[in-house]
Amino acid sequence: MKNITAFYLNGCPYCKGAKEAVAELIEENPAYRQVAVDWYEESEHPEVVQGHSYYYVPSMFIGTEKLYEAQPGQSYDAIKAHVKAALDAALKA
Repeated sequence: MKNITAFYLNGCPYCKGAKEAVAELIEENPAYRQVAVDWYEESEHPEVVQGHSYYYVPSMFIGTEKLYEAQPGQSYDAIKAHVKAALDAALKA
């Protein structure tokens, strides 16, 4: 199992959705509690952002491997599905 590094921006509605999805998914499947999701506000932590390739936030990584990058117009259901896939990947890693 590996930790997830997640980047967000304050005020980003997709980022808010991703954080809500993590909380919901943990309630639905307590096994996800084992995965640490380390959230970094990208403008406050440029040293952590360096080496991670993405354009949109939220973005989730294991190491430098991108698991999820939001896309404009994405629905909450789509965000939640991608976050679930990232959590599943972290559990298996």
